Amino acid sequence: MTTPRQVAQQQVPARLRVAVAAPLSEGNCARIQELEPRIDLVIDQSLLPPMRWPADFAGDPSWRRTPEQQRAYEAAVDSADALYGIPDVDPAALARTVRANPRLRWVHTMAAGGGSQVRAAGLRADELDRVLFTTSAGVHGQPLAEFAVFGVLAGAKGLPRLNSQQRHREWSGRWTMGQVSEQTVLVLGLGGIGRAVAAKLHALGATVIGTSRRDVTVPGVSTVLPPDRIAEVAPSVDAVVNTLPGTEATEHLLGKRFFDALRPGATLVNVGRGTVVDESALLDALDSGRVGFAALDVFETEPLPAHSPLWDHDHVLVSPHTAALNAAEDRLIAELFAANATRLLDGDSLLNRVNTVEFY
Repeated sequence: MTTPRQVAQQQVPARLRVAVAAPLSEGNCARIQELEPRIDLVIDQSLLPPMRWPADFAGDPSWRRTPEQQRAYEAAVDSADALYGIPDVDPAALARTVRANPRLRWVHTMAAGGGSQVRAAGLRADELDRVLFTTSAGVHGQPLAEFAVFGVLAGAKGLPRLNSQQRHREWSGRWTMGQVSEQTVLVLGLGGIGRAVAAKLHALGATVIGTSRRDVTVPGVSTVLPPDRIAEVAPSVDAVVNTLPGTEATEHLLGKRFFDALRPGATLVNVGRGTVVDESALLDALDSGRVGFAALDVFETEPLPAHSPLWDHDHVLVSPHTAALNAAEDRLIAELFAANATRLLDGDSLLNRVNTVEFY
């Protein structure tokens, strides 16, 4: 029996009408159409918020459309076969658009973890069958992998102690620093980001253990185990890097049970999603010394609340969800979108499809 999704995939259009729902520079508009001339871009720059930095797709929060502009914006997204971006990075606006536009067949999200935004839209099963969703996964792999290596190195070299001694002008006796080349690092998730992390750590000489729900072989990874077995290896690892998305299956995967089993003084780096880490359990682990250093780019609640103890903890480095950002990100997302548009127009499967059961 043919499913609605298979029917949608069989109906390949000759051209693709794409409404630009997120900020996109004129140069990247031209780049998309250069790579895939069968796209008809619908864009009005006056309807899109100004970006404050690269990949600032939500734009300046003080910017507002007039009622007339809002009607024009909604008319544009309601007329398209595909959307470049979730309208206003707002799940409610996504749901409105899907229901108002029966011809919509594909939405590309700007985030690597765009599945969480799709889940938050609360779409019905038939709507999830009708519209394909893709993410920008892979675009952020190298910047996040560099931050992960930075975090592992900072933990191995005793960054908290160095910061404290410098702050107090204390010239202590010498001590032995950790060597990443002698460490075992657990990388949670072996998608694009996890593989990039593993490759860089392996190049530094670390022994890398990875997690996957599938039987995979990954260069630079000595052992692959399912996520539900991480507590078994926790006593033998010197550092943990999370690259997993935020799903029901990953929520608080790094919790009390894991931290209690962890080798004392281990480093934690989180470049995946904040919900994977139980922050209350992490704070206990930091206070007890089970975690010697944590480099965190993501948090359970963002922005990180001012009252969070993580701000003031001597063994925590807080990064405001900025580790993925690089000057080339906008162009790379545009190029990924163009490549997927070609696939759609040629009747091929799309890259980075959102799993609309677990939303990753």
